[in-house]
Amino acid sequence: MAQDQTLKGKVAIVSGSARGIGAAACVELASRGALVIVNYPWPEQKEDAQEVVRQIKQGNGSAADQCLAIESDLSTLDGPQRLVDETIRQTKRQIDILINNAGIAIMKPLTEVKLEQWDSQVNLNARGMLLLTQAVLPHLAQESRIVNVSSVGARQGYVGSTIYNGTKSMVESFTRCWALEFGRQYGCTVNAVEPGPTNTTGFNHAGKSFLAKIQPMLDATPMGSRMAEPAEIAHAIAFFCEPKSRWITGACLPVNGGFLMP
Repeated sequence: MAQDQTLKGKVAIVSGSARGIGAAACVELASRGALVIVNYPWPEQKEDAQEVVRQIKQGNGSAADQCLAIESDLSTLDGPQRLVDETIRQTKRQIDILINNAGIAIMKPLTEVKLEQWDSQVNLNARGMLLLTQAVLPHLAQESRIVNVSSVGARQGYVGSTIYNGTKSMVESFTRCWALEFGRQYGCTVNAVEPGPTNTTGFNHAGKSFLAKIQPMLDATPMGSRMAEPAEIAHAIAFFCEPKSRWITGACLPVNGGFLMP
């Protein structure tokens, strides 16, 4: 059964979307009719991004053939602006949806943390998201949507997660502040999703020690002893983008099978 084209005519940027949750969000939004921008940071991920575009074009979304892959490293100072500029140049449209998904997880105990780890995670997970949102604001359409990808780590401590969890706490704080700032001025809702452990390349490479430590929590997850699938997180992201979700803003939605109940 074909997906209802509830996002037909909308342009959506999904940052960090060559793989994992971002890729799944691209496919989900496109299936609902959105023209999706797949973002990848380096030439090494170009093939992954193009594969996401191929998946989109195999679907039945009304804008599937117009979807694009754009290279831009959001951890750099000029990367966020470049992504927006290229989107506007190639689509000649305003932006209706921004999914702030790009992020990196490096898990180390505090005794092993180096300044380089702080820079790499904060520059992408927090600064990149802030700069990308700033760059999008002049081009936002009315009734627009911003969805930020947070983590259960924003509300729960885990060994080795000092910097990563700190950046995700920033994501949730940004969400609430921007919901206040953008509602009246831009007609824009700002929400966040809070995934728990998710079956992505990044999470599975967090290290054997970290994965072993969270296994008991996975075993205790009410909905099942497993990680989430990216498509399950993508469904929640798309929910916030729907026209009927226009009265929801400043919310942080747990999507973790009960792994953490805030």
